[in-house]
Amino acid sequence: MFKKILVAIDGSESATRALDKAVELQKLTGAELLLLCVYKHHSLFEASLSMGRPSQIQIPDEALSEFAESVVEQAKTHATEKGATGVRGFVKSGKPSRTIVELAESKGVDLIVVGTRGTNSDRDGMFLGSVAHRVASTAKCATLVI
Repeated sequence: MFKKILVAIDGSESATRALDKAVELQKLTGAELLLLCVYKHHSLFEASLSMGRPSQIQIPDEALSEFAESVVEQAKTHATEKGATGVRGFVKSGKPSRTIVELAESKGVDLIVVGTRGTNSDRDGMFLGSVAHRVASTAKCATLVI
């Protein structure tokens, strides 16, 4: 059925639910489980727009990358505790929806699992998150939105 499952994670509850469902599917299919956390790259210009003006402008990419790596490590631990095996994690910089789809294509993924809403979404639950919507509409493989 599925040989490679990619789970987009961002530390949100929705992403954790998606990860749990992907672990269930891995147990049923024996698929390889790939986890991806995408952080947005900030240009020097964007970093300079901060309200506070530090004496030296620093681009927050390093901190965001470290945070994304911790999200991946926590998700790997969570998946392993739920019974997943052979879990691999990735951290990428870029636009989340595009980066998720590009990694899925480059790794030959047959299923992408995403949460309905991530950390930047509305709280009232009225709409599908923009990342989940874009991934579902642009991916060439099956997409499961949890």
